[in-house]
Amino acid sequence: MSNIVGTASYASGEQEIFTDPKKFIQTVKEELPYRSTSGFTYQVMYADAATRKAVDDLAYNEYGEDNPHDLAHYQSTESEHMEKASEALNTALYEKMFAEQETYRDWLLTQTPDEILKHTYEYTVREDILMSLENNDLSDQQAAALLQSSSPLNDVFQEFEKLETGYMDTVLECITGRANTLVQREQEAKLALLQLPVYPYPASYAREHDELEQYRASHKANIACRDAIDTAVSDHYRDNSLGHGAVKQVVEQFGYDRTLYVLANTVRQKDWDGRISRDNKAWAQTIPVYEDKDGWGGDRRCEFVVDRTHPGLLDLFTTQARRDYLLTKEDIHYEAARLLGRLQEPGQPNSPSGTHYMAQISQDFLLRASSKDQDKLFSMLPFQSLTFSGIKDRKGIFVMISKEENRNQPLRKPSVRKKLEQATGEPKPPAPKKRGMER
Repeated sequence: MSNIVGTASYASGEQEIFTDPKKFIQTVKEELPYRSTSGFTYQVMYADAATRKAVDDLAYNEYGEDNPHDLAHYQSTESEHMEKASEALNTALYEKMFAEQETYRDWLLTQTPDEILKHTYEYTVREDILMSLENNDLSDQQAAALLQSSSPLNDVFQEFEKLETGYMDTVLECITGRANTLVQREQEAKLALLQLPVYPYPASYAREHDELEQYRASHKANIACRDAIDTAVSDHYRDNSLGHGAVKQVVEQFGYDRTLYVLANTVRQKDWDGRISRDNKAWAQTIPVYEDKDGWGGDRRCEFVVDRTHPGLLDLFTTQARRDYLLTKEDIHYEAARLLGRLQEPGQPNSPSGTHYMAQISQDFLLRASSKDQDKLFSMLPFQSLTFSGIKDRKGIFVMISKEENRNQPLRKPSVRKKLEQATGEPKPPAPKKRGMER
């Protein structure tokens, strides 16, 4: 769940909650000069040092003064700020629920006595909810989840009504239960988005194969990923450098497959731009992004082109994402095991000439593998006649073995001695022979 950067309120009773630092700073900048007439007040919550300094700069400026504190001051008080922010979240939630109860009370007093009696139980329970919240703190995540609701007190009361008991412990359980439900929903939504596969084919193909639902879901996720890249670059660009947390921020939401797919589409669309490196342009051409025209001839691929980010920063982000997307030992072992299984499946040689058994190396592996990774893959497959080869009129790279090979062999395990030699740079002497037990 996004952190609440700050809140703003006005004399009219209107309240705003901000999760975007830029929008929060802009609102403070625009409203601060008119606070005497609008009743504008603000509170900083979970903001980073740069955001807190920017807001303080505006406040000092209103009084014609310069902020005496530099960025280092705000960075050194980070832990203190987080403690205050935690307390402020619970306070803000209590104040919002209290105002909600006051509005409910004012409405109740305009009703007939009979109508008021009908709502006595609800009013009492809502008062108990406030009392429980006054004496107990929620976690930051729970408080933030409830605070973003337009009517958190009513939400908790509706949850409470589903329970059979009305004791005070149950009231607190109900508050945390509602908050946890909201947290779980967001976590489930994030997991579903992360696991949603990229649908690479155009809408016309999806329509012909009755896969429009998958196409639309993937296309919507591509657009969301585009926006997430813009946000991540903005969040992590500091002091003329792009922090490595930018890629992680996007990948945690969308995974590497979709992130790289959106980046490849973007780079391909910007092939004319000299601010993007040739290496990234060449890589982008290896990712299949099919033409996807709409009914008016427009290109749907343009809908998930990252356009708000400066091309130079986009190039840095793309390079970091590609570098981070490296193969692990487990990935190489999985590919070796998959290829071995494919080589063992056919009853007869399956090469075009009928003289070899063959299996195609996955495109994902080839895109991510360095020359060393390919060497490791080669060394794990237990065949003397093993070769990596292309085949005429077929795309991709294939592993091939002679039809005389014994295919019923396990994968090779790395030599312990070779590992030690690589680590020390010199051959390991042979172990001495075991001697018999001395008598």
